[in-house]
Amino acid sequence: MPVVIITGASSGIGRATALRLGRPGTTVVLAARRAAELAEVAAEIEGNGGTALPVPTDVGDPAQITALVEKAGTVDVLINNAGVGGSPSVLTDDATVTAMVNVNLLAPIRLMRAVVPLMKAAGSGSIVNIGSVAGEIGISGAYSATKFALRGMTDSVRRELAGTGIGVTLIEPGHIATDLTAHRKGRMAGPEVVVDAVERALRRPRRRIVVPFRYRLAMAAASTLPQLADRAYAGKAASTR
Repeated sequence: MPVVIITGASSGIGRATALRLGRPGTTVVLAARRAAELAEVAAEIEGNGGTALPVPTDVGDPAQITALVEKAGTVDVLINNAGVGGSPSVLTDDATVTAMVNVNLLAPIRLMRAVVPLMKAAGSGSIVNIGSVAGEIGISGAYSATKFALRGMTDSVRRELAGTGIGVTLIEPGHIATDLTAHRKGRMAGPEVVVDAVERALRRPRRRIVVPFRYRLAMAAASTLPQLADRAYAGKAASTR
């Protein structure tokens, strides 16, 4: 029975992913800080015939990451989804910036470091890191910085593990309707579009998946004509949440 660790599994993209992957024949290890919400997700999975192991975890704490992986035992799939945001201004306080770095960047690195030896021993495995379009277009301050760094780390790990049987994929969502974007106005795609991408990555690992697809246009424009992006976002970054 394959074992899947999903961080940030209590809500949003993580919850939707857990419910989709928590089909009979798979053990889903649910990690997040909110124990009550994790228990609800686990109950729903088990009610549908799946197997779930809720493990309340603060992924910003290295010791809790170690405990999470130990409780999971064998790990076939790691989905690094947990993430936190904050003000996009460079004036953001140090505590907020540190929290973003710990959860958005250091936690995925530590989790990969913990599961890669297990996957190497098995000769197979899948790692899916949930990045962001903000990791391609710098407009979200320290949040963008963590996602830019996660993109670089994912590229490095994928190349390091080439030929080992371990697939490594980066999924970069744009604005998705979750608690993290509840303050935003306008219509946004639901978490299901990201879950679809996760399933595609597990079937066939690939370098990067951007969802919804329309964000590829903005990324291409920012990459090829950065001066236009500078003008488009001038003065707006610090007020964009």
